[in-house]
Amino acid sequence: MEVPPQLKDFKNFLFLAWKQLNLPAPTPLQYDIADYMQHGDKRAIVQAFRGCGKSWICSAYVVHQLLMDQSLNILVVSASKTRSDDFSTFTLRLIHEMEILHHLRPTDNQRQSKISFDVGGAPASHAPSVKSLGITSQLTGSRADIIVLDDVEVANNSATQMMREKLSEAVREVDAILKPLDSSRVLFLGTPQTEDSLYSKIQERGYKTKIWPACHVTPAENDKTYNGNIAPMCVSEKDKGRSTEPLRFSDIDLAERKVSYGSAGFALQFQLDSTLADVDRFPLKISDLIVTTVDRDLAPEKYVWARSPDLEWDSSIPNVAFAGERYHRPFKTLGDMVEYSGSVLAIDPAGRGTDETSYAVVKMLNGVLYVPAAGGLQGGYSEEVLEKLCHIAKDHKVNYVLSEQNFGGGMFTELLKPVLTRIYPVTLEEVRHSQQKEKRIVDTLEPVMSGHRLVIDPQVIQDDYKTVQHYPHEKQLQYSLFYQMSRMTRERGAIRHDDRLDSLAMGVAYWVEQMAQDANIKMAERKVELLDAELQKFQDSYYKNKGGASALTW
Repeated sequence: MEVPPQLKDFKNFLFLAWKQLNLPAPTPLQYDIADYMQHGDKRAIVQAFRGCGKSWICSAYVVHQLLMDQSLNILVVSASKTRSDDFSTFTLRLIHEMEILHHLRPTDNQRQSKISFDVGGAPASHAPSVKSLGITSQLTGSRADIIVLDDVEVANNSATQMMREKLSEAVREVDAILKPLDSSRVLFLGTPQTEDSLYSKIQERGYKTKIWPACHVTPAENDKTYNGNIAPMCVSEKDKGRSTEPLRFSDIDLAERKVSYGSAGFALQFQLDSTLADVDRFPLKISDLIVTTVDRDLAPEKYVWARSPDLEWDSSIPNVAFAGERYHRPFKTLGDMVEYSGSVLAIDPAGRGTDETSYAVVKMLNGVLYVPAAGGLQGGYSEEVLEKLCHIAKDHKVNYVLSEQNFGGGMFTELLKPVLTRIYPVTLEEVRHSQQKEKRIVDTLEPVMSGHRLVIDPQVIQDDYKTVQHYPHEKQLQYSLFYQMSRMTRERGAIRHDDRLDSLAMGVAYWVEQMAQDANIKMAERKVELLDAELQKFQDSYYKNKGGASALTW
């Protein structure tokens, strides 16, 4: 069948597809993406903000390519098999529903499943016209003219450095299964999930990227932050910060999403800014921590920290921080094992919605703080949660329990008191905060961490990662203490969830205040000692000259 000249332009075909689906006409941004898909680089990356419709556009693109050439073999790869099947199912739906594509509908003697299908007019081939696979599937053995990798990077396969390296190796298979033809293409679609994004790495392998953020950026920002890869229609000095898709996402809507996601999350998911891991923006570095087994009763008099490859922890403990950040063992210990000066359990009660009741046990010895336990509990103010917290206090022999007053006029504290009295009678204090949360957390933790005075038990890191796995994949990391730690800034709304980090900061703040008080007391005591010494010198001199006693009597 001869394709009408106007349909050879994918943008015109996209208009018809949207009309068939009863959708509003494609927006200028969607047309721009469509144009790049058709005429872009042989190895191309389409990075576009969440919700802009890039996957739907790509499904239409696959159909358009088959309309132009029925002999093509197209492979669709997604993060999961289900996701890739959904892509090919939608593609097949377009073929069946659009009348102009009736000649592409599979015949009875052709493959026609959501896993793989042929189009009418396709020559006999071992490879189907369209095949869908998950990124963890066996890619080897497939052959394709066009490979579409749709959102292969998601939260649950890029959370840790090891996961990111595994994903990077998996996509290398693409070069082995792509047909060696001038017309062959590889097309990545996605939104970066981490600052160490796959889409940044594969550019080093010759892939060209085009980026469509949700808000306009200035030419200077485009050059500095995005290496000039922003689509020209999204670059504007006068429209900086305004929506690039005003027909679907108003400025107010994007402002609300920024509040919901937090500044850092919005920058990544909507502005496609994967260069966030700079020292000034993210001051809490996990490489400043000392990670070693923390005893419940005793600790060495001193730890010595050092940054060395020999001291780095391997993948036995999950690392959800930025690329290049590593956990370190202590270089050495000094002195004897002695008892802690004290121990506290800090609790941040659950607020509303999906908040956790978070906790952290923080012990102190010689100005060094130790964390043998930390985490988050679901269940609000239930008896189970209250008893669990009390048993944690008992197990770690804490001297004080601190509870943040968030709302309800101290209701959580009143509920906890009788349970604590029954299980482990100990002093319970309510903590009130007036300072902006993000600034308070950073100001508390940064000097302690940068001074290498925060020691974390490796089991805390393992349990932290394990206990967030029941959350939806796209939200898991948001609840992790160490993810929160590495992404926290002083900006209001920096991260969406900060409960676990907040409880740790509360426990640390208690000892920082105690240490400051102790220092003041020591200074006062030293001052008194110096005054006594001066007085004694005066007395000795006076009575020596008088030939009398060497001390005053009262």
